[in-house]
Amino acid sequence: MKADRHLTTYLYTYACNPEEEPLCQMEMRALFGSDAGPNLMVSKEKIDPKRSPFIRERIEVMAEGETYQSIVEQAKKVVLGEDTFKVHLIKDNDLEERLSLQDRRRIEREIGLSIQGVADLDHPTHIFAVIPYKGSWYFGRYKKGESVWLKHQQKPRDYSTALSTRMARAVVNIAVPKIEGRKVIDPCCGIGTVLVEALSMGIDITGRDIKPLPAMGARENIAHFGYECEVEKGAIEEVTEHYDSAIIDLPYNLCHTASPEEQLSILRHANRIADRIVVVSGEPIDAMIDQSGLMIKDRCEARKPGFTREILLCESSFVQG
Repeated sequence: MKADRHLTTYLYTYACNPEEEPLCQMEMRALFGSDAGPNLMVSKEKIDPKRSPFIRERIEVMAEGETYQSIVEQAKKVVLGEDTFKVHLIKDNDLEERLSLQDRRRIEREIGLSIQGVADLDHPTHIFAVIPYKGSWYFGRYKKGESVWLKHQQKPRDYSTALSTRMARAVVNIAVPKIEGRKVIDPCCGIGTVLVEALSMGIDITGRDIKPLPAMGARENIAHFGYECEVEKGAIEEVTEHYDSAIIDLPYNLCHTASPEEQLSILRHANRIADRIVVVSGEPIDAMIDQSGLMIKDRCEARKPGFTREILLCESSFVQG
């Protein structure tokens, strides 16, 4: 049983705490074009779940029906030969009280018995998932997310006020929802938190910082995780290349501050060198954004213990001009 790639539906489960909800939904809008429903996103977009710090799982829908028994029937079309597989039932909050562990295992077993292959619960070649959602049952190929960002917390160089790796990863996804063929720059890269997250997704990104110590720290952090990326010392004013996206975490910590005039200059040059710009700020900067020529397309407020950041998705005035 093969899904039509042009018509395939994907179900994504996700999780975030209440403080992260605005950032999570902004990332979903960038990746999928709309807000997610409670704990689940339905989309035609195929996104690797490990890209997002919030997505937990992806199901590539191969069959759907009003009852799980209809899934049992449709699963007979899955022919794997000698390949191994397992079936995993994803709990739905609405049915959690009605579906006991015994019921869940029974449903997994019944669907598994319909599949033409070799069941292997420990090391399967193929993993399938079944999930009840809004009165229907869905079945398909399963892919579990991976907390890649978590591994990047242990880096040699760090600032206490730098973006968390989790927040940085979401910001990268907002700035670069489509990866292939995109050129990206982080012209105020600091110690490279954003660069590391982008590189781990395979994004073509360049780093830059006006001060030598942060640029050196960024290079050390990048090398520590086995990535490669050009990180130059220099101001954004010196950039002559054009980029599809820019990520601007405006300087705000004690070691790396910028005056309002310097911040405005950074934003004006971001407008010049990139089409899509994500700006992270520690304070409201709407008036400054307007002065720079950037146009705000989406926004949220992101929180981290000890401070709050505004995340602004902007478009260059030169895109429409």
